[in-house]
Amino acid sequence: MNDLAITALLIAALFAILGSGVWIGLTLSGVAWIGMQLFASRPAGDAMAVTTWGAASGWTLTALPLFIWMGEILFRTRLSQDMFRGLAPWVQGLPGRLLHTNVIGCAIFAAVSGSSAATCATIGKMTLPELKQRGYPDDIAIGSLAGAGTLGLLIPPSIIMIVYGVSADVSIAQLFIAGVLPGVMLAALFSGWLVLWALRHPGRVPPADAPMSLGARLRESRYLIPVVLLITAVLGSIYAGIATATEAAAVGVVGALALSAAQGSLDRRSFTAALLGATRLYCMIAMILAGAAFLTLAMGYIGLPRHLAEWIGGMGLTPAGLLVVLTLFYVVLGCFLDGISMVVLTMGVILPTVQKAGIDTLWFGIYIVLVVEMAQITPPVGFNLFVLQGMTRREIGWIARVTLPFFFLMVLAVVLIWVFPGIVTWLPAQMRA
Repeated sequence: MNDLAITALLIAALFAILGSGVWIGLTLSGVAWIGMQLFASRPAGDAMAVTTWGAASGWTLTALPLFIWMGEILFRTRLSQDMFRGLAPWVQGLPGRLLHTNVIGCAIFAAVSGSSAATCATIGKMTLPELKQRGYPDDIAIGSLAGAGTLGLLIPPSIIMIVYGVSADVSIAQLFIAGVLPGVMLAALFSGWLVLWALRHPGRVPPADAPMSLGARLRESRYLIPVVLLITAVLGSIYAGIATATEAAAVGVVGALALSAAQGSLDRRSFTAALLGATRLYCMIAMILAGAAFLTLAMGYIGLPRHLAEWIGGMGLTPAGLLVVLTLFYVVLGCFLDGISMVVLTMGVILPTVQKAGIDTLWFGIYIVLVVEMAQITPPVGFNLFVLQGMTRREIGWIARVTLPFFFLMVLAVVLIWVFPGIVTWLPAQMRA
């Protein structure tokens, strides 16, 4: 069979097994086993055992369950309510007023969570009831939350960056640093859109609350101190070179436990719930990583990555053309798979092509995070859409429609980091200097 037929067969097997309801991690392993059995000489069972153990036992991957656990602990504290109380007085004067708490709150929580779904759920529980009670329209409130929730992937520490760093053998600490400026830029684009929307629809924005003095605003801002201290401890230890990403994740867990204890929300029940929640989520991710590692090995034995790279290289695409094709590819793939699956499933095939085109793998990591963010709000498998559907009981098609402007802002962000790559590479270069 030629490469096209083999690829078509494996893709058909992938969607057939996924469509039958099998878990994604097992699906990837199953497709890899089919490929090894039919088209490779190495025994599939031996390859599966060795690859699965290697994928699940790497020291670098230790940061992933720790960051997940940290987010689970904070999810059960009063951090969200305190954050809203500290932010609200500072955005009353902006067009759009309290709508900006969605963006700022997601940006802040993203810096201690690393998960898009956790960021969207936590900030949504905090802001949506408040915004509805104060008369803000549901469409812009829910749309801005869905878009801003994706900042959980871009602003470090980010689970998807850890997965990409492990898959592509790129420094996780450098990826974290590279995500700072693009994260701030995307948050600014979201807030800028809210300003434009408010100026175009002044009648839909409720009047501002009673003005507060500077002293009163500063007093309310004290509720932001715990989360700022935790962000400083986690990211500061990485940027200062004191700790690796894994060690910083451990610092984050200890800090989250300390915050939870200080707020009085740490008891046996909440500790157990956070630990079990983190364990379930990490086991799911670890299974996906192991299955994708086996699939990557299988494709390597079959020769598909090399042939695909040669085929794309033979198309004569410029680096810009390649990125356009990859963006369309990932947006379509995001309609069927979650972000982590997209990254680990495709890296073995895509990275040789990207490296052949002369694209920096550090820059490409941030690009991947941005296009995966788009997938978080594309139906039918947009995780943020599912989170908001469960919270608001709205139709997923309606949620996708009100989120569409934020999807196009992410497209704009991809264009900006391509035209101005220093947005990604400047800060890591300063840290290395």
